[in-house]
Amino acid sequence: MKRQRHFLIAGLLLIAQIGALPFAPVARGIAQGLPERLSSQEFWKISSEFSEPDGRFRSDNLLSNESYFLYVIPELNRTAKSGRVYMGVGPEQNFSYIVALKPKMAFILDIRRGNLDLQLMYKALFELSSDRVEFVSRLFSKKRPDGLGPQSTATEIFAAYSKVEATEGLYQENLKAIKDHLLLMHGFPLSIDDLAGIDYVYRNFYQFGPDINYNSSSGGGGGFGRVSYSELMAATDEGGQARSFLASEENFDVMKDLETRNLIVPVVGNFAGPSAIRAMGKYLKDMDATVSAFYLSNVEQYLHQDGVWGAFCRNAATLPLDETSTFIRSVRGGRYGQGVGLNSDLGNMPSDLKGCSEQ
Repeated sequence: MKRQRHFLIAGLLLIAQIGALPFAPVARGIAQGLPERLSSQEFWKISSEFSEPDGRFRSDNLLSNESYFLYVIPELNRTAKSGRVYMGVGPEQNFSYIVALKPKMAFILDIRRGNLDLQLMYKALFELSSDRVEFVSRLFSKKRPDGLGPQSTATEIFAAYSKVEATEGLYQENLKAIKDHLLLMHGFPLSIDDLAGIDYVYRNFYQFGPDINYNSSSGGGGGFGRVSYSELMAATDEGGQARSFLASEENFDVMKDLETRNLIVPVVGNFAGPSAIRAMGKYLKDMDATVSAFYLSNVEQYLHQDGVWGAFCRNAATLPLDETSTFIRSVRGGRYGQGVGLNSDLGNMPSDLKGCSEQ
């Protein structure tokens, strides 16, 4: 069944504009270099044309469940190069890797369209918020408390918000601001399903607040996945340095800048699917760009279970890489962590993909 479309006047104008946009470099074979910014129309065209049909996963994945995801960052910074292209999967943990690597452009790929809706919610919130304190206020529908400023730590920010109640009125006001920003300011032709998806993810952040965790939206209780949003934002690397995207104003500004220039592009796609990763590879090669890092979470576990890891390997081998391009993985028994749940690890992309490229 065709997805119903919800168009305002801006959305109708967008369709006409998209039809006239050049997608690849004007002259084939001539590298153009990564753009300094994408227009809203270019952003939507890339996201739409690279995306595959919506897929399924066992959970909503509104929040990471990886407590030690920051532990790899010191080595990641020594290994991978900044100013390139970041790729990743899932929700907000990508943002902390992005601020560490400071790429020129990023793609966030996920099998579920719900993750695209989540990323669009975040995009609007980054662009609407002047600083971290306002961002947290908007994300959780809580009035901004007094006494917080640019030097406040993430721990201090979330401690202050723990004393503030969320309100339905602020939630509705913020939800309208998010939709207006995406529909009217950007002119994105969001479907009825996408608008409902944004409602759903944003409602969960309002309902559960900074204590939201991986299991919250599914009604799950204790056990694996109980690390909360506030705990993830206050987390440190193994040496005790705070590295989340809300750890400092500088980190937040990296994200806000990239989102404002439309350079963090969400894409719907299966790692082993026929087109999404390959479309990214072709685009990046046309732009003479190189992948700095690709965050996989623990997706490979499911690819192996389904017998399709080889298809992913062949897809990833089409990406433009060099000897510093790095996989970021979440695995049991990884080198970075404390042996409980998923720990983090790094891998060299050319070595791990050796023999996978198609002749």
